[in-house]
Amino acid sequence: MATPPPATTPFSTALVTGANRGLGLEFVRQLLAAGSHVVATAREPGKANALNGLVAEHPGRLHVLPLDVAEARSRAELVRELPLVIGEAGRIDLLLLNAGVLHAGERFGHLDQAQLEHSVRTNAIGPLLLTQALAPWLAEGARVVAMSSRLGSMACTTRFGTPGYAISKAALNMVVAQLVHALEPQRAVVVAVSPGWARTDMGGPDADVDPVQAVAGLLREAAGLDNGDSGRFFDWKGEAVPW
Repeated sequence: MATPPPATTPFSTALVTGANRGLGLEFVRQLLAAGSHVVATAREPGKANALNGLVAEHPGRLHVLPLDVAEARSRAELVRELPLVIGEAGRIDLLLLNAGVLHAGERFGHLDQAQLEHSVRTNAIGPLLLTQALAPWLAEGARVVAMSSRLGSMACTTRFGTPGYAISKAALNMVVAQLVHALEPQRAVVVAVSPGWARTDMGGPDADVDPVQAVAGLLREAAGLDNGDSGRFFDWKGEAVPW
């Protein structure tokens, strides 16, 4: 991987999905601190109190738009509204595919088809179709960063657990592999990343990674990517994660 530029180097315009809490919210905070213009999405923006508080702190540089990544109509509405906030000539140079779902309590013998399908729609199909819809708005050389997980690594699987999440994240890794080729004409750099077990609402209080540290590391790595890195899967320290 290329040597990362200083952490203060901003992406000009970033779009972050699932930005109402956890890692998504922290990505927004750090991108704003670095000087980026940020488009942040949430399923229910009216309830995203912390995110809306950042709008007041960064007037003109943060726009919050509604998005349920699993719903076609919602994706289409985001694309329709995007030029209203970044301008007709505006382009996204960092797309953070962070929105995701983890259904707790899944047990073999009691798996629910609807939950499994929802996991795949939200964690894999939604990011793929959203990226397809946003492709005309990606800058040449844009970074597309998909929030995957070690739980989606077949090589790292040692037990039965969170099957909907694990299966959908493994599918997301294939989404990344496909998008590498689909976005090659735009010289986009597409990667899958693992933030580690971070202390968020999803990860829980016993997790071992500070979300601030994880996000800082991932942004540092994203800023240092070049075209030779497209298709990689790595963690917040820049270390390769096995597929």
